[in-house]
Amino acid sequence: MLGAGAIGAYVGAALDRGGADVVLIARGEHLRAMAKRGVRVESPRGDFEAHPEATDDVGAIAEADVVVLGLKSYGLPAMAPRIGELLRPGAAVVFAQNGIPWWYFQRVDGPFAGRTLESVDPDAVITRSIAPEHVVGCVVYCATEITAPGVIRHLEGTRFTIGTPGGERTDACTAISRAFVAGGLKCPVEDDLRPQIWLKLVGNAAFNPLTTVTRSTLGGLGTSPAATAFARTVMEESAAVAAALGIELPVSLDRRLEAGLAVGDHRTSMLQDWEAGKPLETDCMTGAVVEIADMVGVPVPNTRALHELTHAVEELRDA
Repeated sequence: MLGAGAIGAYVGAALDRGGADVVLIARGEHLRAMAKRGVRVESPRGDFEAHPEATDDVGAIAEADVVVLGLKSYGLPAMAPRIGELLRPGAAVVFAQNGIPWWYFQRVDGPFAGRTLESVDPDAVITRSIAPEHVVGCVVYCATEITAPGVIRHLEGTRFTIGTPGGERTDACTAISRAFVAGGLKCPVEDDLRPQIWLKLVGNAAFNPLTTVTRSTLGGLGTSPAATAFARTVMEESAAVAAALGIELPVSLDRRLEAGLAVGDHRTSMLQDWEAGKPLETDCMTGAVVEIADMVGVPVPNTRALHELTHAVEELRDA
């Protein structure tokens, strides 16, 4: 598990509980706590502890059959060359990042086949570093927080939907799914992961920046008719971009909006990062929507404005 933060440590602990041989790769106080005391998960589904190996040595992935990447999307370009060098033949890499994945236009037909996106893969460094046969996409529906070093608060969600860029149901996908299920998680394998990517993104592209700009939890957004209406407008724009790519969302926007707000007293990952002084994952969310919108000729004025405003909030914080 490369990038064993809130999601990564939770998944790693679950996989360890299910019998998988797990190595958590992290850093700082969080790493030291996990190495000394293991991972403690506090969850409405039941608290538990796990004691997988923990290290700061990225080289540990060289022996792995499966590498689950919990890195933030903006951290992947710098790490990709090293990851590509270390991967053993046949190893699978599960990309559990937010937003539009860097591999989105791999192994698809149409005018954008093989296209790379500057917003998520600047100068195509990830594409050049990691061969397509290693790639397993992953859409994460799970809300977690680090409440103390080595302690993960799991709020809701256990689904990690996976699939390959070309839709092949590989032996690796089957094995990964079984390991996740053994750890108490849900891990369906999709023939086409892209509708699931957009279903999550239409919510994240609205909720994450908007909660950050307003300093609100998801439940807090729901108390404001203006914030709720604006979130839906951004969701509609993202859905229009998806439709231009031939994607039909498997769930209505009303249901997606309702489900997001129903999470309640939860700070989105972007708001958590803003409060911690960390970089924000704007480019893979609103940035990617805007970039693809320009490619397909769909106007997204509200998403574009929210993207710029979120960048401004980050710049003002850092100043």
